[in-house]
Amino acid sequence: MSRIGKLPIPVPANVQISLDGTLLTVKGPKGELNRNFHEKMSVEFKDQTLIVSRDSDSKESRSLHGLTRALLNNMVVGVTTGYVKKLLIVGVGYKAEMKGKNLLLTVGYSHPIMIAVPDEIKISTPSPTEIVVEGIDKELVGKVAAKIRSYRKPEPYKGKGIKYEGEYIRRKAGKTAGK
Repeated sequence: MSRIGKLPIPVPANVQISLDGTLLTVKGPKGELNRNFHEKMSVEFKDQTLIVSRDSDSKESRSLHGLTRALLNNMVVGVTTGYVKKLLIVGVGYKAEMKGKNLLLTVGYSHPIMIAVPDEIKISTPSPTEIVVEGIDKELVGKVAAKIRSYRKPEPYKGKGIKYEGEYIRRKAGKTAGK
């Protein structure tokens, strides 16, 4: 049996859960999230806990069991505390700033890059070399942060680029003088 899937999901008192077939709606202090889960999974809400169970022991059902539980847990955590990803910009002249609802990146190209931010995500730039991505949907926060990072990934020689906070950049030795 799935070790992750069989764990119950504790639901705080300030979170409301509603089940409608395979659609689960979670409402909390930070917002509301909806997700359809697979029909092979059954979700039960009782005594302020969510319990995910599967109908059979097939390989597909076993793999979906842990996945479904993790996704539903991420929804509960998202509407209570939310998710934050921090990005750091390293490089001379590299910077980021908010222009209304858009993020403007200057990262060494001949033109600045303008990124449209989804409505569900809040981006702030406390300093020109720091970007903070916040939201209640873990998947969307990670996707937006990865998109921002993809415009200038850190390079291995000087470490210039956009990296996650705490990310280790493996460095390479540069050229050495001949003789």
